[in-house]
Amino acid sequence: MALYDRDYIQNQAAGGYGESAAQAQTRLSVFIKQTYQLFAASLLAASAGAYVGIGMAPAIAAWFWPLVILEFVCLFGLYAAKRKAGLNLALLFGFTFLSGLTLTPLLSNILGMPGGAGIVANAFALTTVAFGGLSVFAMNTKRDFSAMGKMLFIALIIMIVASLFNIFLGSPVFQLAIASGGALLFSGFILYDTQNIIKGAYETPIEGAIALYLDFLNLFVSLLQIFGILGNRD
Repeated sequence: MALYDRDYIQNQAAGGYGESAAQAQTRLSVFIKQTYQLFAASLLAASAGAYVGIGMAPAIAAWFWPLVILEFVCLFGLYAAKRKAGLNLALLFGFTFLSGLTLTPLLSNILGMPGGAGIVANAFALTTVAFGGLSVFAMNTKRDFSAMGKMLFIALIIMIVASLFNIFLGSPVFQLAIASGGALLFSGFILYDTQNIIKGAYETPIEGAIALYLDFLNLFVSLLQIFGILGNRD
């Protein structure tokens, strides 16, 4: 992590803001701390959404697309209001709560399988371990992952198109391939976003927190789908 802190501090000092290296270091440390605090709070909000929604998964499934649209409204609103104190937090937790709600149809389907609770627990545990390991690696490696943005974005578009195509195809094998690709893709996003955070690429902690949250959520969904498909005896 020291390598990227040093780069950020040097850039700030060169920018003519009259800020010492120690002040820049302190400001960056506070920024990172706030980012990860908001990320942790976002996970709690999503967990609350999943807990509330798991008992009414059929109703949520019936309203899935309107809820997804509302999610995107909250997300776009969040970026527009990222500097508006109070409103930005309301939109952040509203978005993450809704994302937990819309996850419940998948969770309910997995939990209905033999050993479904174990599948969910294993997917969450592996996501947590992978997220933590990749974050630590990104903070300490000398390799620069912050230049992977264009490649990751292209891969994301390809995955979205493939997922939409499989809605009509309905192939479990194709879905397994998409989920496997998604697990690799969002592992790459964790490396990319973590280094961008510690290099000061985000204007506000909320932007960094939502980037990490989306990486964690999508990695979890990908692993959940992989384990669910592999564990389905049908």
